[in-house]
Amino acid sequence: MNKARLEWIMSGLNQYRLTQVEDRLVKSALENFDLNQMLTEHQEERLENLYTAKSKMQPNKASDYYTFKESPPPKAKPRRPKVY
Repeated sequence: MNKARLEWIMSGLNQYRLTQVEDRLVKSALENFDLNQMLTEHQEERLENLYTAKSKMQPNKASDYYTFKESPPPKAKPRRPKVY
């Protein structure tokens, strides 16, 4: 796995709240990549599987892009008749 692919996967995983085990996997993969400039086959496979599983879910981290709030339409004020 090259650096660009790893960064792309990490940016995709940043949209999701990860469990402690998933978070440790991501951190250890990043540390291993920083030291050796490569990942083991097992780490690559686990990261790819984690990314595919998470990408099928709805993002659950708060970001402006994914938060849609419905607001009721503004209330119209009644007009007052003109007094001459």
